[in-house]
Amino acid sequence: MKLSPLYMFLALFSITTQAQDLEKEQQLDSVIITSTRIDLPFSKNSRTITVITQEDIKKSATTNVADLLQQVAGVDIRRRGTAGMQADLYIRGGGFDQTLLLVDGIKMEDPQTGHHTMNMALPLDVIERVEVIKGPAARVFGQNAFTGAINIVTKKNTENSVAVNAQAGSYGQLHGAVMVSSQLKKSSHIFQVSRNTSEGYRYNTDYDNQNYFIKSSFNTNNTPIDLIASFQERKFGANGFYASPTATNQYEETQTSLIGISSKIKKNKLTLKPKLYWKRNQDMYVFVRQDPSIYRNLHQTNKVGAAIDASYKSKIGVTGFGIDVSKVYLSSNNLGSRNRFMTTLFLEHRFSFADDKLDITPGIAATYFSDFKFHAFPGIDVGYKINNNLKIYGNMGYTYRIPTYTDLYYTSPTELGNENLDPEEAIAQELGIKFTTGNFNLNLAAFNRDSRKLIDFVKENETDLWQATNIRDLNTKGVECNASYGFTLGSFNQAMQVGYTFIEDDLKAVSNNFSRYSINSLKHHATASIQTQFIKNLSQNIIYKYAERTSGESYAVVDASVNYTIKAVEFSLLANNIFNTEYTETNLVPMPKGNLLLGVKYVFK
Repeated sequence: MKLSPLYMFLALFSITTQAQDLEKEQQLDSVIITSTRIDLPFSKNSRTITVITQEDIKKSATTNVADLLQQVAGVDIRRRGTAGMQADLYIRGGGFDQTLLLVDGIKMEDPQTGHHTMNMALPLDVIERVEVIKGPAARVFGQNAFTGAINIVTKKNTENSVAVNAQAGSYGQLHGAVMVSSQLKKSSHIFQVSRNTSEGYRYNTDYDNQNYFIKSSFNTNNTPIDLIASFQERKFGANGFYASPTATNQYEETQTSLIGISSKIKKNKLTLKPKLYWKRNQDMYVFVRQDPSIYRNLHQTNKVGAAIDASYKSKIGVTGFGIDVSKVYLSSNNLGSRNRFMTTLFLEHRFSFADDKLDITPGIAATYFSDFKFHAFPGIDVGYKINNNLKIYGNMGYTYRIPTYTDLYYTSPTELGNENLDPEEAIAQELGIKFTTGNFNLNLAAFNRDSRKLIDFVKENETDLWQATNIRDLNTKGVECNASYGFTLGSFNQAMQVGYTFIEDDLKAVSNNFSRYSINSLKHHATASIQTQFIKNLSQNIIYKYAERTSGESYAVVDASVNYTIKAVEFSLLANNIFNTEYTETNLVPMPKGNLLLGVKYVFK
């Protein structure tokens, strides 16, 4: 059964009801965006930011961060397989190496390749919210935030409980998780362990994913000290995931871990947020699973860092400043033994005028790399609050990305890296409007990005090796709209959300005869969801996603979920791709057709 995308989009929202005043379970104005040096409420930021709350996560009909982010217009998650086992992250048409992932403000970029960005996507049970920052963010986060950043904020406030969750479904999926939460007089603790397995939805797409997570907060009544530790291991068949789609016997194993210690110190007008962290990633890739001796890569990367973010309030506004010092180490049978020292200094100041209606925040990030020397990237945010419901804003900034070690040193029978590559650079601008009234929220934005020195693999003759070169210039522009509306029907709360992004890429021509650079952005990207409840303890959710890529390929996917709660037990049914759409998201890897996942969760208190 195949319905037109427009028909499904309209049908999803063909509900008429009289809106009533509804107090949201979590007002966005109370959410402080914590991934920057100057902590600001959501409504006071002069950037395009989407906040996915804990309640949104619960009603998302998803089991992992990759699927969750697919519901945000302008965020392109290109998955290979199910359960987010391997997925690449793109924002507003950028590349998978150009988006930064953070966990509690700790940067998770991998110097080997951006393919590993989503390896640190934590289990949904331990996430408080997800902050999606779109647009140039080098001034705020430094390198790799070329097109935007995703900050996963883990839970802090806990209660004494034990939650047990089990799921089973199509393709032999078996998921299980246990989370223990403890709230003591001066400390709080969360421990979560989970395992997800599947036989695979086609040949050689089985997986085994194990997750371990600990977060402890000490001295919670005074100056808190937060400790976070996470370990994730993934083993999966990679049928056609990389190289040619005909490479059906590929296999991969990854291990990703994080240990971080952070605090927040307040002294009158000064706030300090120090952190120490160690992030490790290991990747083993085998071209033929049954015979690793044919071709096997093993990479190990370690990043050790220390950072301190600070803000100071004065009569002329708030000054944000900080320093981030880190060193990365790579050990690889293909890329060699490498290391890099990095230091980034941040400085910004938020000016407020006209009774806090006008805000102007200029800033700069200056970075030193031991192998790429000094780079400075300024930017500015401007916002004007017309009234309590309406705000216009704009921002502009330089942004950049240094080449990965794969870009620089990778060798294979068909490819050759280039150790003389320069960083990619861009200047980006954005203009937007935020409108909020009652239970209705609307965000409109137009954006433009002029990129230079983009890395492409090119060659002159068909028999030559593909070689990495700074050869591409690209202009990307587009518009974006996101809206949400809450209402009551009977005595039950209902909610709907809709988003749309349009992107147009203008790729400048190059003189080489052959090029591997493929612009395949989501030219049209529409998302919609409706969360309903008509009977006590029973709720339903429908998720709609439409994508049309630059290549001309288009598809529409509908997911749904039903949740029933009785006392401490919650039953759930998740249905993905309920209309059996045939589609691929990357590398011609076919995504699974309709599949189900049945779950039960019990909470002991």
